[in-house]
Amino acid sequence: MGTEVPLRKRRITPATASWWVRVGITLLGVVIAAGLSTSMAVSSPRPPVPGQTGPFVHVSKNRSDNVSNNRSDSVSSARARLSGPTAVPSPTPPPPPPPPVQTGRAYVTNSGSDSVSVIDTTTNTVTATIPVGDSPFGVAVTPDGTRAYVTNSGSDSVSVIDTTTNTVTATIPVGDSPVGVAVNPAGTRVYVVNAGSDSVSVIDTATNTVIDTIPVGDNPGYVAVNPAGTRAYVTNTGDSTVSVIDTATNTVTTTIPVGDSPVGVAVNPAGTRVYVVNAGSDSVSVIDTATNTVIDTIPVGINPQGVAVTPDGTRAYVTNRLSDSVSVIDTATNTVIDGIPVGINPRGVAVTPDGTRVYVTNSGSDSVSVIDTTTNIVIDTIPVGDSPVGVAIAPTT
Repeated sequence: MGTEVPLRKRRITPATASWWVRVGITLLGVVIAAGLSTSMAVSSPRPPVPGQTGPFVHVSKNRSDNVSNNRSDSVSSARARLSGPTAVPSPTPPPPPPPPVQTGRAYVTNSGSDSVSVIDTTTNTVTATIPVGDSPFGVAVTPDGTRAYVTNSGSDSVSVIDTTTNTVTATIPVGDSPVGVAVNPAGTRVYVVNAGSDSVSVIDTATNTVIDTIPVGDNPGYVAVNPAGTRAYVTNTGDSTVSVIDTATNTVTTTIPVGDSPVGVAVNPAGTRVYVVNAGSDSVSVIDTATNTVIDTIPVGINPQGVAVTPDGTRAYVTNRLSDSVSVIDTATNTVIDGIPVGINPRGVAVTPDGTRVYVTNSGSDSVSVIDTTTNIVIDTIPVGDSPVGVAIAPTT
């Protein structure tokens, strides 16, 4: 039997042991680093990009690409903020400028001096005096303000005044003793009341000739045309009626009984009411144009003569000849709300186009009173010719 020989133990030196330790630590570090990198890549994906499926993200090739993309995104965001719904509030616009002051000229017939005074309504001074026919009475101005038609009651004619030059350019023969006169809204026809021949002459303004004569009531005085130009209303002093003329046929279609001795007449801007001044009964009759009937009677001053309605239709101004005053009527209630002292024997009355002033002729004091419609106070008195009667206002620009 043989003898077993025991293994010899290998001896490791301290230097060798130290070398193996360093190698082991190095390998362990490599393994740990590799494991961590793999774990992060697999278990920590970035959130998905909107519009993409899965956890894939776009990775820039280098840092310069990332910086470029960041700058582009910043510019886009800034542009979006500037063009977005949030805007800087615009400044409050300034208030509109006030409307221009309306100016014009008032034409006043002086029956005692056979002339027409022209008043500048801005300065309230007479700027011209125009010789016309014998005993001028009524006056009316065309809507464009270019011509004025004056009735000469003593010479049975109508003087045509060019308002640009303030000269008479034509004289038209009409009926006996013409007094009242009115121009239609289109400026194509002039209606002249002939008191002595109980008729109305119709003048064509294109030719300044009489194209028709319409019989009306007894001793007619004044005339007014409605805003539509379809009707003319004539006061008949002798029989206390109003004749209604159809302007398409130039015939009287109805006759309306009113107060005693009607003279002045006016139609409101809406064409729904006619105001008739009754000189003999100291009143104003209110006619409903839809029914051609008197719907109200308003007491005013003594021996009223003329009437004018404001452009807004809210007031009517009536001259009271023998009480030297003007009655102010509220057309909503048909009541007198004010009485204004003016000159002696007031006759004619007219309102400016802007409704701020009323001009009243005082036949007994040879003057014109100017009333402020805001206060209903006389703010000026203008000397004119002898025995003024009619007044009309021509607008100017």
